[in-house]
Amino acid sequence: MPAATASQTIGPYWHLVEHPEWADLTRFGAEGERITVTGRIIDGVGAPVTDACVEIWQASPPADARFPGFGRAGTDAEGRFRFTTLKPGPVPGRGNAQQAPHLAVTILARGLMTGLRTRIYFADDPLNEMDPLLSSLADPAERATLIARAEGPGSWRLDMVLQGEGETVFLEV
Repeated sequence: MPAATASQTIGPYWHLVEHPEWADLTRFGAEGERITVTGRIIDGVGAPVTDACVEIWQASPPADARFPGFGRAGTDAEGRFRFTTLKPGPVPGRGNAQQAPHLAVTILARGLMTGLRTRIYFADDPLNEMDPLLSSLADPAERATLIARAEGPGSWRLDMVLQGEGETVFLEV
């Protein structure tokens, strides 16, 4: 069997998952509305994915010396991940269409030949109705796989299902 290529594995960067500080995008003193985003990565039979790397990126607020705009976290024995970041704002999309506040997400794990890409939106944001991606999904159940629910002040949760019933909407890039 040939060796895996860089696109087939997280490669030499897996060690960065072992640094929990990467999951705190506010660690350099970023100012703004802090939020916690948590969830679980679940496989097609409902089992936790215990070896996933979850990466988030956000365009708003813009990255600077105190806010990297990018974070990485590994999943634990229950498939859970956790990020601390600043609440994103709306951003322009293609053709200057307004996009609702969201986090871009990539999931890397054993058995995935390439990373899975999706988004995390926030429940009850009035811009969700006009967001080009969300409004392109006719099925409310599919839209729901991208929308985090509030679990308390400043705390959001979205579980992601890799395949099967309730599968999260993943994006082609």
